[in-house]
Amino acid sequence: MPSSRVRARRGRIARRRKRTIPNHNDSRTTYNEHFYFVLRLSRIFMRAGPMDLDDRTLRRLKLSDLRLFHAVVQWGGMAKAAAHLHISQPAVSKAIATLEQTLGVRLLERHSQGVEPTQFGRALLKGGIAVFDELKQSVKEIAFLADPTAGELRVGCTEPLAAGLVPTVIDRILREHPRVVFHVVTADPATLMERELRARNIDVAIAPTAEIISAADVDVETLFDDRQVVMAVPQNKWFRRRNITLADLVHEPWILPPADSVIRASIIEVFRTSGLAPPRNHVVTFSITLCYQLMASGRFLAMLPLSMARSHGGLPLKILDVGLRGIPRPTGIITLKKRTPNPLARVFTSSVRELAKPLARGR
Repeated sequence: MPSSRVRARRGRIARRRKRTIPNHNDSRTTYNEHFYFVLRLSRIFMRAGPMDLDDRTLRRLKLSDLRLFHAVVQWGGMAKAAAHLHISQPAVSKAIATLEQTLGVRLLERHSQGVEPTQFGRALLKGGIAVFDELKQSVKEIAFLADPTAGELRVGCTEPLAAGLVPTVIDRILREHPRVVFHVVTADPATLMERELRARNIDVAIAPTAEIISAADVDVETLFDDRQVVMAVPQNKWFRRRNITLADLVHEPWILPPADSVIRASIIEVFRTSGLAPPRNHVVTFSITLCYQLMASGRFLAMLPLSMARSHGGLPLKILDVGLRGIPRPTGIITLKKRTPNPLARVFTSSVRELAKPLARGR
């Protein structure tokens, strides 16, 4: 049986928890939690006016506690977070308790499988990610000002742009900033925006913009029409022929994108509009590397973005004139609004705009 000293200590802890973590079953308490939590976070993370009433709260919020809270949510438990961060579990528990006491709300729901954030926790997590990102961007800007030849930039793009325009831009920048490190992620436009850009894993995306749904938090700048056109290499028998029609090419070996893709549907529509059945599925892939290797044999045809014929990375591609303008693919720069830009992102987007001018003129 616990000693009187232990029982007294447990009583003090219970009274403190009751005082700092309100009863969520009380409707008035829940209303007050919502009100004060929204007030505090809106002023802290959205910079909404003076913060005189919340100076004490702001002083008690620590970046280290916010980072530990993020780790707990990421790993699904305090013990797992502590193990990954190589610190003790009591230190993590204390940080979470301090945050909950400071904000006056419960941030985590505990259950047998671990923890998950409450609605208050999700709001704090979203704001915390933005805070750390802004801080990181500020540090990068300081580093860039101290040494303009160095730094890091995270870029997202589609596979075709990674084989054409983007490496040309990177090569130009590295000639002037030789110590810059580029991290390039390739994905489809929707994934680049949702999984990479909004999660702040990349600084800027270069991608087709027609598939991007208009949103208040995203800035889209369309630069040129990277339309899909029929291409071949010099070894292909159609390379030097004139007066070619799409009907002449139907039975040739084709490299096509997967059947469930937007661009595949557009290619099929081009053939059907011309009164033709789509070509057979000889090779189905999104891989530009595989496409290059197969086209280099001189047998295969493909409908590829115009920019790949302008900057093709060593494979001499030629646009075959089959009497069609091609499939429209408006392409440009995608960034997050109200986000402090990485200084190298400004250099990168400026170079993209410059190199996109000939493509916009159709040359």
